[in-house]
Amino acid sequence: MQIPAFKLERYFAQYEFNVKYVLCASDCESFSIQDLMAFEPDAADRFHQHWLGYTESQGSPSLQREICNLYDNIEPEQVLVHTGAEEAIFLFMHSVLHTADHVIVHWPCYQSLFEVARSIGCQVTYWRAHEENGWSLDLDALQQNIRPNTKAVIINTPHNPTGYLMPPGMFQEITRICRDKGIILFSDEVYRESEYRREDRLPAACDLGQNTVSLGVMSKTYGLAGLRIGWIATPNADIYSRMAALKDYTTICNSAPSEFLAELALRHRVKLVARNLNIIAGNLALLDQFFARHPHRFAWQRPQAGSIGFPQLIGEDVNDFCRNLVENTGVLLLPGTLYEDQGNHFRIGFGRKNFPNALAHLEKFLLKIS
Repeated sequence: MQIPAFKLERYFAQYEFNVKYVLCASDCESFSIQDLMAFEPDAADRFHQHWLGYTESQGSPSLQREICNLYDNIEPEQVLVHTGAEEAIFLFMHSVLHTADHVIVHWPCYQSLFEVARSIGCQVTYWRAHEENGWSLDLDALQQNIRPNTKAVIINTPHNPTGYLMPPGMFQEITRICRDKGIILFSDEVYRESEYRREDRLPAACDLGQNTVSLGVMSKTYGLAGLRIGWIATPNADIYSRMAALKDYTTICNSAPSEFLAELALRHRVKLVARNLNIIAGNLALLDQFFARHPHRFAWQRPQAGSIGFPQLIGEDVNDFCRNLVENTGVLLLPGTLYEDQGNHFRIGFGRKNFPNALAHLEKFLLKIS
């Protein structure tokens, strides 16, 4: 398979574990195993006795049942557990798409959401978000981009990297268009439950139609990236069986300790989410104040959900700025060029407890170079 380097992940491989502050982290503050064990009195004993043999390839039935609680119309046998969200993206595209297919992708986006399809030989059309309208999408553009061979529409809401949250009417219309055209809707929902207002939360795509796939993960909203547990939920038995069969050629099954801990965390996800939303709220208030103090240097579209945003740098090349920042302060930002963005944006993450210190170092750097 010929596929370009994953720019964002290569960037993190170079810097993530060698800098003082990762100010572009996409995940929320994590938890220790001890933190999770504290949720249930007998959890530690059960964990110590947990069998370390092979696990069921589709995910443990008890974990499947727990994941089902995130959805309204999904049964346990419609949940396929993966090693992170990345494996799920890869398997979906390789099991469902073919060389002659056309795919429409919500853009900018995580590189694998378009690059894997492109590596298969699919024609890929970017459905571009408009910064001037708060990173919203144009439904007319979606209709115009559909071709006779359009196989899938890939969307991401809440959105990485902008924090855009799709309005309910638009989300419903996308599902209707895909349903009427016989197009698969693949919905990246890894930031679901991180909406700043509970009433803004969208339904999951998998609850709205037969030809839909919802992507979830423990990494982002829950802050448990180290578990490496993700999943897809779909009512489409053919998509499910194809992905399950191809998984036999990748990871086969998941880590038994990770499945145990993921299930434990999901039983108490309300507490996990509440803590992380509290961290986000405090950090976002600091970030709003920061951008208000530097209006001539940054343009800021405030996110509506999640732990990341995509501000624009004014008056300086974003690649030079990010490089100078990390080399002089040990503070890491992520230039938007890693998303193929040409608008001089960068990704900033505000889901971690050390954010105030990292932001203070960034501001000190700005004052030094001004």
